[in-house]
Amino acid sequence: MKKHGFIGFLLLIGIPVLVMAQPEPASKKPNIIYILADDLGYGELGAYGQQLIETPNIDALAREGLRFTQHYSGAPVCAPARCVLMTGQHTGHAHIRGNDEWGERGKVWDYQAMFDDPFLEGQRPLPDSVVTVAERLQAAGYATGSVGKWGLGAPTTEGVPNKQGFDFFFGYNCQRQAHTYYPLHLWKNEERVLLGNKAVPPHSNLAEGAGPRDPESYVDFELDVYAPALMQEEALDFMERNKERPFFLYYASPIPHLPLQAPRHWVEYYQKKLGPEEPYTGTSYFPNRTPRATYAAMISYLDQQVGELVAKLKEMGLYENTLILFSSDNGPSYTGGVDAEFFNSAGPFREGYGYTKGFVHEGGIRVPMIACWAGHIEPGRTTDHLSVFYDVLPTLCEIAGAPVPSGTDGISFLPTLLGQTQKQHDYLYWEFPEYKGQQAVRMGPWKGIRKNLQEGNTDIELYNLVTDIQEEVNVASGHPEVVEQIRAILAAAHEPAALDRFRMEALGDARREIKD
Repeated sequence: MKKHGFIGFLLLIGIPVLVMAQPEPASKKPNIIYILADDLGYGELGAYGQQLIETPNIDALAREGLRFTQHYSGAPVCAPARCVLMTGQHTGHAHIRGNDEWGERGKVWDYQAMFDDPFLEGQRPLPDSVVTVAERLQAAGYATGSVGKWGLGAPTTEGVPNKQGFDFFFGYNCQRQAHTYYPLHLWKNEERVLLGNKAVPPHSNLAEGAGPRDPESYVDFELDVYAPALMQEEALDFMERNKERPFFLYYASPIPHLPLQAPRHWVEYYQKKLGPEEPYTGTSYFPNRTPRATYAAMISYLDQQVGELVAKLKEMGLYENTLILFSSDNGPSYTGGVDAEFFNSAGPFREGYGYTKGFVHEGGIRVPMIACWAGHIEPGRTTDHLSVFYDVLPTLCEIAGAPVPSGTDGISFLPTLLGQTQKQHDYLYWEFPEYKGQQAVRMGPWKGIRKNLQEGNTDIELYNLVTDIQEEVNVASGHPEVVEQIRAILAAAHEPAALDRFRMEALGDARREIKD
C-alpha cells in the first residue's frame, strides 16, 4: 500500500495520525534580481528628482515598491564597491579595497596585448576563501546568474564569477575592457565570445583634421555590436531557462559609466529634447558630438531594459514572487564629457571633482536604492533607514533561508522591506586607499572624513548632514566629543589589508613597495 493510501485507511477507521509538516518547496522561494547601475548619480532618476532624463520604468518600481533615501555604496569606485556587495564586508575588512589593475602582469593597458593574452585582462581576484552572496544562494537551491561587468578576478583566476558562486556569467570580466561599449569580445562563463567589432582602442580621439560637428567624424565610436544589448538578451534568457526554480540574477549593467555611447534612436530623441550643444573632444574616453544627449540616452536605455525585465517577469507569471532591487555602485563621474551640473546628477549633494565618484563625500557614496516586491512591500513607501551595500548579503540570505557567513558587517534590511521593526547600525564605515587615501564614518547625523591619508594627514573633518547636506562647513572644532567617538571607530573598524596595495601607512599598516 502506498504511504498516502495507508494514512487514508487509518483516518477512515478513526485512528489519529500525526502528519509531519513538509518543507516549503524550493519553487516557493522568491526570485531575486539585483540591478546595479554603474556611476549613476543619486539625482539621475525621476523618482529622485531628475527633471531632464526620463526613467519611467525605474520610477514605476519606486511607485510600486520602496524608495531608500539614505542608502550607501560600499566604496566610491567600481571594484571595491562590488566586493563589498558580494561579500557583506566593509572596506575595513574586505579583500578588495580599491581598483587594482594588477599591473605587474605586464601590458595590462595594451588592448591588443589583452586580446592576445586573456590573462592580462581583469582585476586582482577575490580568493577562494571569501564567501559571496552568490555562493550562499547557490547552496540554498537558487540558480545564480551574473550579467554585466564583473571586475573581481581576471580570466583563469579563482576570482571569475563561475568560481565565486555563479552558475552563469555573461559580460565584461575586466573593467578596462568596459571602456568601450563596442568591444572585441565578451565572456560567456569562462569562454570568450568574439563580437566582430572593429578594434578601436579606448581613449582614442578624432582623426587628425576631422570636424568635431561632422557626424562622420565619429563613425569609429558607433560600431555594429553594442554590448549592453547582448547582455539584455542573456539576462532575459537566464530568467526563461530558470523560471521553474528560484533564481538570483545579479545584473551589473555597465551603464552609464563612460565612454558616452548609446543606441542611436535614444541619442536622437535627446538631441531634439535638449537642443544644440558643444561636442566633447577631450583626452579622456571617446569623443562625442552631443555628450549631454548621449549621456541621457544611456540612462533611458538602461531604464528601457529594466522595463523589459519586469515585462518578462509578468509574462512568466513570476512578478509577484520576485524581489527587484535597483541601485548604483557609486556617484556620478566628473570627466569624459559627463555634465553632472547640467543634469544635477548628485541631487542634493555637492558635485564636481572631489565630491562625487572617487570620494567619500555624499555625492560619491550615497546612491539610489529601490526595492519592489509585489504583495510583500507596501507600494509607494519611502524610508530613511540607514543602509549600505554590506547589508545586501544578510538581507538576501534571510530571504533565501541561507546562513549568513561569519565576519559579515551588514544587518539585514528585510524588516524595513516588510514594514517591521528594524535593527539599526551604530555606524557605517568606509576606507579607500586611492585618491590620496580616505576614511569616513556615518554616525547618526554626523559624517566624519579623513582625506590625504597617503600623504600622512590624519585630521578628521566633521559635518552635520541634517544642517549641511553638501558638507561645506567643517564643525570638528565645535564638537570634540563627537570627533573622538569617530576617531575610535576609525581605529576599530580598520584591519590592515591583505594586499599591500591597499595598505595605508598613516593607519599604522606595514607596507612594501607596490608596482602599478
